[in-house]
Amino acid sequence: MFKLAFLYLGAAVLLPNSVFGLWPIPRNLQLGTTFLKLASSFDVEINFNDAPQDLLDAVNRTKVYLETDGLRRLVVGRGQNDSTAIAQALELSHLTISLSSTIAPRSIAEEAILPLGTRSESYSLSIPSDGSPATLRADSTLGLFRGLTTFTQLWYDFEGVTYTYQAPVKIVNDTPAFPYRGFMLDTARNFFSVADIERTLDAMSWVKINMFHWHVVDSQSFPLDIPRFPELAAKGAYSSNEIYSAADVNDIVSYAGARGIDVLVEIDTPGHTAAIADSHPEHIACNQASPWSQFANEPPAGQLRLASAATTKFTTELIYSIAKTVPSTLFGTGGDELNTNCYTQDAQTQADLSSSGRTLEQALSLFVQSTHKSLAALGKTPVVWEEMVLEHNVTLPETAVVMVWISSQHAASVAAENYHIVHAPSDYFYLGNGLVKIPLEIAGATRSRRGRSPTRLTPSQISPRHKNRLFLEDSNSYGRNNRHPRIWTPLFGLELLAQLRRVFWTGATLPDGTARDVDSALPRLHDIRYRMVQRGVRAIALQPHFCALRPGKCDLMS
Repeated sequence: MFKLAFLYLGAAVLLPNSVFGLWPIPRNLQLGTTFLKLASSFDVEINFNDAPQDLLDAVNRTKVYLETDGLRRLVVGRGQNDSTAIAQALELSHLTISLSSTIAPRSIAEEAILPLGTRSESYSLSIPSDGSPATLRADSTLGLFRGLTTFTQLWYDFEGVTYTYQAPVKIVNDTPAFPYRGFMLDTARNFFSVADIERTLDAMSWVKINMFHWHVVDSQSFPLDIPRFPELAAKGAYSSNEIYSAADVNDIVSYAGARGIDVLVEIDTPGHTAAIADSHPEHIACNQASPWSQFANEPPAGQLRLASAATTKFTTELIYSIAKTVPSTLFGTGGDELNTNCYTQDAQTQADLSSSGRTLEQALSLFVQSTHKSLAALGKTPVVWEEMVLEHNVTLPETAVVMVWISSQHAASVAAENYHIVHAPSDYFYLGNGLVKIPLEIAGATRSRRGRSPTRLTPSQISPRHKNRLFLEDSNSYGRNNRHPRIWTPLFGLELLAQLRRVFWTGATLPDGTARDVDSALPRLHDIRYRMVQRGVRAIALQPHFCALRPGKCDLMS
């Protein structure tokens, strides 16, 4: 009888009238067909002592979302046909949340920055159909936060009544397939205000993204104020109004932590550093060299004089000064797109190499080792781009994390070197900056692919003995406009959210064992996009409203 009371996920996604908005899909899920509404006095009860403040705040936000989302179902009539069932539905009076552990609970922010592989994000959620209390249980406050996120996505509004149409709901030990589910934002090519970043962090948390990879500086600008090196931002930022102060960084890190997100700051070196020349020209080779295409992968040209002892000392102190101010155990030091012609043409670099008797590769390795030694002193793990492993003879610590970005075909090669990897290949996960292809587009009711769909990405290219090194995923946004509608475009929705739902959290297959595909995800993607709009994130439409209300009717072969 228990099994008959549930409609399994596979059936639910095939029926247009049974579209639901869980994003990402829990790794196991049972849904019923009974209507249930929230009581006007609905509350969330914490069933343990000493709940940290950020969990209390998360509970309050949950109640606000339930009260104010006001999202009507994405069906023809927007739920009008549900009115009779809603009127007759039983009421849910409260949700009880509890911890499995008896030790004093840590805050969500503390849980979010634990070393990768040690964070507990799993949760179990039960919503009975008979009106008895719903329960949410986890091993950590971070797991409770993930469960609260799922809970809010189950409810819709009709004429002021908040209800679900799929009780009972049962989710047991939902846990992510990958411990790192990231989004990278470049704030050097285009500046993003703190408010824009915080709205992005909100939206990230709603789909269980847990890593904010902050590519904060680059050749185009240096918008980060560092108390020990104030001249870098003073001269390298676009303007005095486009600088992140130490207080701004602390606010962003705190805001992210309270939403279960770890902030990975990256200072890309030795390339992508032309902006440093505005205050320290002595440290930059081929500054503003022309034509830039011969000295850099994109304008303006300029990279750190890695063979110089003074420049190595300067860079090491710079990275240490930033890394010690942020709590994450990860810190990015870059290492991509190093232009060797720049150093060949730079007289000072050639003189430094000659006087030391080192090759460029040897000098590069010493430069990288110096910066990484400063991170080790802080107990942090360096994160580098794939070139440091595949193109250069650089000594890296065994704990280093390597970001694969050029091609998904390179993941196996990096894993074979026994490094953990962030899988962020541009042929699947890049969102575009005008210089690279955009992987997937949806416009109106048509689809066109100019790259590869992330739904097709699997770790199958990596040998079984190396798959344990693939515990990370990342999505990259370079050079996007500084308004959040431009981040949460259809490209972002399908390239980031579909990746997360299909690869990052849920894994290779859906809970019923069927293969991942965009078609079954699109109705739910509409749902989460509409919910984001209700919460103030101006995500633009994936398709005409007509299509969102009629799943499958706008397919090319429909």
